[in-house]
Amino acid sequence: MSAPQRQRWWAVVPAAGQGKRMGADIPKQYLSIGGETLLSRSVKRLLKSSRLEQVAVAVSREDQRWHELSIMSDVRVSVVIGGAERADSVLAGLLALTNASDSDWVIVHDAARPCVSSAALRAMFDALADDPVGGIMAVPVADTLKQADNNRNIVATVDRSQLWAAQTPQMFRYGLLRDALQQALASGQQVTDEASALELAGHTPKLFPGSSRNIKITQPEDLELASRILEAQGDG
Repeated sequence: MSAPQRQRWWAVVPAAGQGKRMGADIPKQYLSIGGETLLSRSVKRLLKSSRLEQVAVAVSREDQRWHELSIMSDVRVSVVIGGAERADSVLAGLLALTNASDSDWVIVHDAARPCVSSAALRAMFDALADDPVGGIMAVPVADTLKQADNNRNIVATVDRSQLWAAQTPQMFRYGLLRDALQQALASGQQVTDEASALELAGHTPKLFPGSSRNIKITQPEDLELASRILEAQGDG
């Protein structure tokens, strides 16, 4: 009887966006926090895991900044040209992982989410290791949710008891995610994260409890908060 196939993990970091909500002169993934770019810090968090075979970073065709990043000296980091939307960039990253098998795991992580902890990554890897599909980090919604009309008038209070806010990493079987993204893009379906592509393909991803500290940098004030979180984690 043949030996069971060793599980392998890969990663994709979509970093081709402009982050216009930040109002900065450069794409937000290149903003500095504690002397390092958001992109470098986020990728370094992934590289702390010895399980990862390769991290494919998807950048814009016009991007000339990635050459200068310290992470590029790591042999596990490669760069690929991304696309107009997140799904395009993630798919480009997946296709660049030429040695990955369909049953391997691939995690997708935001370039602007530098505070994910190594302990949380390990726990997620272990919790989902035997799942046929995979899942995402997420946190239960804590705030009261209001539904509004086009004039910002409240029309309803939404039951939050079963609502979760999606985070990254999102971790799926390589073949399932590749096929789901290809199908979504071919059909013109809008997918805002990887889980939504799997859902459209008929799969049911799991939710793995994340942390409120695993913030995504979207507004200027988020940089200060992330800096304080990194300092508390001993990585300021």
